[in-house]
Amino acid sequence: MTQKFRVIFIHGNETIRWSYLWTPWLKEELEKLGLDVIFETFPDSIMARKEYWLEFLGKDYLKADEHTLLIGHSSGATAAMKFAEENTIFGSILISPSYTDLGLESERVSGWYDDPWNWDKIRKNQKFIGLFYSKNDEIIPLQEFLEIQEKIKPDEVRAFETNGHFIKQRTFPEVVASVSQLLEDKNSE
Repeated sequence: MTQKFRVIFIHGNETIRWSYLWTPWLKEELEKLGLDVIFETFPDSIMARKEYWLEFLGKDYLKADEHTLLIGHSSGATAAMKFAEENTIFGSILISPSYTDLGLESERVSGWYDDPWNWDKIRKNQKFIGLFYSKNDEIIPLQEFLEIQEKIKPDEVRAFETNGHFIKQRTFPEVVASVSQLLEDKNSE
């Protein structure tokens, strides 16, 4: 019997709609794998405040649960980590996450960084964590990624050399390959 999980994509802040850059391509490729995929614009998409995003991800709307893989980009990856602190999910792919407000007022007021991170719970509440980052990210310093990598001990790490904040590409085949491998592994259980 084929076992599947569903995928919820979480975009970054300062986003007017979910369909930017490589995300329409990613949605189409994941659908080709036969997965139930949810790509929606989150409420408060410019500020990306924690109080609205966690509620949207949780019980009342998207209902992320132990059968859900969260794929988050930038602030969306930060949201995936915070969601996993308090909720069991299948896993997450974190693309360019941060764990500090980077000294930016817009990040500070979002609420994601008000409380200490519970790295153990983030790790414990999911079966898989993938971390994707670029060493030349123009928004998030490399040290942020290295610290996250040390704290959550991801199952998969893909460190790119020259992809920046992943805002110039139109495809992202490495994410599809990771999800495809997860699906294959799940079906061989």
